[in-house]
Amino acid sequence: MTVLFLASFFLYIIYLGRLATKLCRESLTEWFLTTFLLGAGSTILTGFILSAFYLTANTFAWAGAVFVTATILGFLLNRLIAPRNRAEPQGFSVLALFQQRWQTFGDWFSGLSTYTKFLFSILFATLSVIAITNLLLVFFTVPNEWDSMTGHLNRVMQYVQRGTMRHFGGTNWNIDTYPKSVCTLQIYSFLITGRFENGFKFIHHLSYWTAIVAVFGIVRRIAANRPERTSLSASFFCALAYALLPDFLMQSITTETDIVLTAYLSVLLYMLFTYRQTQDNRYLWLAGMAFGIAFGHKITFALLLPSVFVIMIHTVFLSPSWVTTFARTWRLAAAIVVGVCLWTLPTGYLKNIEVFGHPIGPPTALKHQSVERAGSFRNLMEQGSRNVVRYGYDHVNLDGIRNLKVGADLNHIMRQPLVVLEDKLHMRLDEETDFSIQPFSFDRRFIFYNANPYWGVFGFGLIFPLLLLVLVGYVRSTAHIFLGIALLLHFVALSYSAPYDPFKGRYFIETGLFGATFLALIFLHPRTTVESPGRSIWKSYVGLVTVLGCVSALLCVFLNTRALPFAWTTPDGRHILSAFESDRVRQITLGRPDTYVAYKRFDELVPENATVALGTINDDYEYPLYGPHLSRRLIAINPFEQGLKPIPANADYLFFAKSVIAPRPGDIRLGTDTTLREGVVVPGEDYYLRKLH
Repeated sequence: MTVLFLASFFLYIIYLGRLATKLCRESLTEWFLTTFLLGAGSTILTGFILSAFYLTANTFAWAGAVFVTATILGFLLNRLIAPRNRAEPQGFSVLALFQQRWQTFGDWFSGLSTYTKFLFSILFATLSVIAITNLLLVFFTVPNEWDSMTGHLNRVMQYVQRGTMRHFGGTNWNIDTYPKSVCTLQIYSFLITGRFENGFKFIHHLSYWTAIVAVFGIVRRIAANRPERTSLSASFFCALAYALLPDFLMQSITTETDIVLTAYLSVLLYMLFTYRQTQDNRYLWLAGMAFGIAFGHKITFALLLPSVFVIMIHTVFLSPSWVTTFARTWRLAAAIVVGVCLWTLPTGYLKNIEVFGHPIGPPTALKHQSVERAGSFRNLMEQGSRNVVRYGYDHVNLDGIRNLKVGADLNHIMRQPLVVLEDKLHMRLDEETDFSIQPFSFDRRFIFYNANPYWGVFGFGLIFPLLLLVLVGYVRSTAHIFLGIALLLHFVALSYSAPYDPFKGRYFIETGLFGATFLALIFLHPRTTVESPGRSIWKSYVGLVTVLGCVSALLCVFLNTRALPFAWTTPDGRHILSAFESDRVRQITLGRPDTYVAYKRFDELVPENATVALGTINDDYEYPLYGPHLSRRLIAINPFEQGLKPIPANADYLFFAKSVIAPRPGDIRLGTDTTLREGVVVPGEDYYLRKLH
């Protein structure tokens, strides 16, 4: 049966590609992005509909329903954005287009200078090694991110076992408060691949490549009036460098949510820039669709709204006349309203208002990680301003390279002038802690920067200097002025909207999307191009940053403790096995190694098909308890801020923390390894197991 479902999965992908050829122009980049957008939109809508009929866990329903939704959506889009001249042929051969583009690529690469061939050779070679490695990690290593273990994947499994995505009240507040659109994509991939656990990662890994393609396409639109060789060089350099930014790269093998939001944002930006170039209204409708999907994915898209609005000013609102501006604006507004109604409102915000009185979630969550934690407006301005500087300091690091001790030592020396500057200015970045989840430190702990880096050497070595040159007017580029404003607005929004968090590198991948486009100036602007004769110092500098960026990316992947391709002893003395060799429980509890013994014993004592009541706390890992085949049924009896509930009559076992339920004679103490707590951000509880029947 799995073979049949897999066949339907690949047929669905082919069908989406076929529909996309009738919606987009003859462009390989545009076809890929339109296919992604159509696939995500169709699958999300299908998930909402199936949930309403309690068919969330029905693989047969998924296999057939996605085709119906895609057909209806494709038909409606086709009616909205079809060519004005109905006699104009629709559709094209993707294979023929690919062959044509491959020839263009060969002609472009063969015509490069020796210097630029070196740059692109090392970038392509690095990405090739990383692409193969990451694909193996996606398919053969289990997810183990903290938020996924407590919330994201935990709720996906709850929806599967319940057959619906309706609100139910889980132990962790994220389970019911996070928008549910990404769950539909994960559930579809999981079920259609025969309950393959790593299918949860597919949408995230696809999002990585989608954003890369979008960056390439955006720069092509910005450089549309330049010679094709120059345009291709700028586009490839931006796309390849963005693919190697540490924070973006690290999420490509995880089930973190920000990389998917980045993909939606990238498609939205591509459609807006393409509209500016073509004035074709189809891109306004597709932009509205991308907007609705992005907002329905995660509430943090609200922090991107000022940045997106700035890009809309440049691409849509500025025109020769008010009449033209009005015509464009109402079409884009109509598209956004439709997108929000279809892909934002049904995803859970309205239910959050009904249950918690707020679209984000309960007051406790808001006070923990949003502006409410700052208290007064004056304190928010003061501490938010400190956060701007803190995150600025965090970006000036040799991320990836400092995974090695020699790299960490070099990184420490390199940053000493910044530390001295902070001390002279008395900014108190590390002393003020009331608007911090974890206190700021000039030398962040290994556990914070290893799996959650920022932009690395590409960021502070090229992106920020080029941004500065644009903002001071030394380099003139209208598109990059708007992109720079958008970048700064999102940087500020992240700094003021929530307490400082050393894990927040993952949030800056959307900011990096704007930032990566500045690398195009290395080829597009006469004052910064590396293709002019001479300029040996500038070319050497760009070459050095590129080489270090490639080394950084490789070390990020091969020394990532969360998914090590090879065994390694970290600079802080921990020996970690290869993710390919480590047993599942050890790998899945890597973020909380003190809980390994308890979860391993649980797996040994509890049958795979048992029903288990959970008396756990908000921070406890619950996802590992579903078992190696995700076949156990788990029932939360201590839902967030609702108090302890009775143990269900159908439960076979009770798994609980001592802080929630008092143990009694006969309970099995699973324990927690207290000797490992020093390296754990939030230690595990003292766990017990009770057999009920």
